[in-house]
Amino acid sequence: MKTIFCIDDTDNITSTRGTGELAAMLIGEIESRGWGKGGYIVRHQLFVHPDVPYTSHNSSMSFTLDVEEDALSEIIGFSGRFLEEMSEPGSDPGLCAAVTDKLNDSLSLIEFGKDAKCTVLTKYDAYSLADRLGIHLSEHGGTGMGVIGALAGVGLRLKGTDGRVRGKYFEDEKNQIKSVKDILSNSTIEVVSTKDGIALDGDEKVLLGEKVKGVYMYGRSVLLVCQNLAADKEAPWQTCPMEYIKSISG
Repeated sequence: MKTIFCIDDTDNITSTRGTGELAAMLIGEIESRGWGKGGYIVRHQLFVHPDVPYTSHNSSMSFTLDVEEDALSEIIGFSGRFLEEMSEPGSDPGLCAAVTDKLNDSLSLIEFGKDAKCTVLTKYDAYSLADRLGIHLSEHGGTGMGVIGALAGVGLRLKGTDGRVRGKYFEDEKNQIKSVKDILSNSTIEVVSTKDGIALDGDEKVLLGEKVKGVYMYGRSVLLVCQNLAADKEAPWQTCPMEYIKSISG
C-alpha cells in the first residue's frame, strides 16, 4: 500500500539537524522495524511571509512509504512519538499521512499545497480539509503549526511536480563524465532529462557539475541537464547549475 508522509517544523534557529535529516532518520527507524520501505525525500518550499512562523526557509519534507495496511496505524503512532522525542525545543512539529489509493478528492489536497506556497493558511484550514478527506494530520509539540506545512507537503508530493530531492549526488565526482545508465544505477535519480522534458538514453554522456541535485517532476526524481557548450564534446550534456535548479523548484 503506497502512502505519502510529510513532516514540518521540527527544528529551531540554533539546531544543526534539519527536518530533512529527521525525515531520513524516521524512514530508517520504520525500515529497521520491518514496517515498510521508504523512498527518497522531497523538500517543498512554502510561503515566506511575516505572518507565517518558520525557522529559516519554511520548507516541509515529504516521502513515500510502501507499507502493509495493517501496519499503518502503528507507523503513524510511532512517527508521532518520534517527532515528540526528536524535534528541537521550541519547534512546532506536524505530521501528515495519506494513503494515495484512498483519496477521494486529491485535487483539493493539491490545491491546498499550491495555496501554501503563496497564501497564509491556518490550522483550521488544514484540519478542516484533512477531516473531510480522511487524512491523518496531527501536531506533536509547541503550537502545532507544522500541521499546515505537513498537509501542504503531501498535496505537493501528490501534485507530482514540486521541490527538490533531498541530498546531493556524486559529491566526490564533480567535473567527471558519467553515462545516463551509470547515473540511474548509482542514485535515486529515475530520469535524466533536458530542460525541455526530453529523457536521455542510457548511453548518453553527462558532465557532472559542482552540485548535482535532483528535482521532483512528473512524479519522479529527475536530473536536469543542459547542453554542454565547452570545446570538449565527449559529454554533450552537463548538469544544470544550482541557480537554475532553485529557480524552477522553489
